Amino acid sequence: MVKITFQQVAGQKPEKENDADKAEILIPCPHEELVLPLRPKRSPLSGLCCLTFGLVVFMCVLVLASICVYRYYSIPQEPEDNMFHCRVLYEDPIYAPLRGRQELEENVGIYLEDNYEQINVPVPHFGGSDPADIIHDFHRGLTAYHDIALDKCYIIELNTSIVMPPRNLWELLVNVKRGTYLPQTYLVHEEMVVTGRVRNMRQLGAFIYRMCRGKDTYRLKRRGSRRRIDKREARNCHTIRHFENTFVVETVICEEA
Repeated sequence: MVKITFQQVAGQKPEKENDADKAEILIPCPHEELVLPLRPKRSPLSGLCCLTFGLVVFMCVLVLASICVYRYYSIPQEPEDNMFHCRVLYEDPIYAPLRGRQELEENVGIYLEDNYEQINVPVPHFGGSDPADIIHDFHRGLTAYHDIALDKCYIIELNTSIVMPPRNLWELLVNVKRGTYLPQTYLVHEEMVVTGRVRNMRQLGAFIYRMCRGKDTYRLKRRGSRRRIDKREARNCHTIRHFENTFVVETVICEEA
């Protein structure tokens, strides 16, 4: 870089001391190059982190897509695919010598996404059992019986040792429909007693509430062992026969005298 200085002409009065002594002009030389600031080098570790994060996001999207495809294709979406009209043959050990094999008929709706089952038992051909609507709500852990003959609802805790989960029951009924399972089974007895009335219906969940709304609804508890019911007590007891497993269940509901 060249520095040019203008000197004062001879005979000219000097300027005041507070003025600039000299006027200078700086001219850059052509051979000098401009130096640009260098960018700091990126660490390879940051690139590896970005790559790992991208792979994690990709795998999450792939897993979610696989789950959606599985649920769409393996779980029936149409209501008619979850509705079954069933007939099952069973033997009652008490009345077998007189009646032989008996037949039970019912309509079953299985709702896998909502995790509940709804069963309709029509009026039986041979009597001895009331027609009923039954809901097994696995989300709430409750079973509701609507005795159609009495127009009353009864609520009890879900017994998972008797009632199959929706997925298992659906697979069972699909096999029955295909003819790969012989629907001939036996009878299991259970006895329940009324303990009190239900005041708050909404705590029972939407499905049971919809079935029992506007009806007298009572709580039940199971009796530990089945005992002989005399004639006077039998007038306060009602029977519902149904199946949601590989066997038929006879549910006896008794009201305290």
